[in-house]
Amino acid sequence: MPKKNPKEIISQSQEAVLVDFYADWCGPCQTMTPILEEVISELGGKIKLLKLNVDKHPQLSQQFGIRSIPHYILFKRGKILWRKGGILTKRDLLNQLKGFV
Repeated sequence: MPKKNPKEIISQSQEAVLVDFYADWCGPCQTMTPILEEVISELGGKIKLLKLNVDKHPQLSQQFGIRSIPHYILFKRGKILWRKGGILTKRDLLNQLKGFV
């Protein structure tokens, strides 16, 4: 299966996709990675996780107005359902996303 580009995944996915805008040099992003993975697995795969490196996808980051990272946007069929920036606790993130599954 060919790897879809992030833009296609965002615009075409029938499932909710949580996009994690991050960079390798970003400490808070690294802190959030295990939290994101735990939350996604607790939601039973109902939300897919797409990690998007802002250094590799500057135009996509710009398109969605990402000015600071980490930043999270939940998409479904290209529409933004929810967005939030910064560090979140696992409980906060889980509670916010539960409303969309």
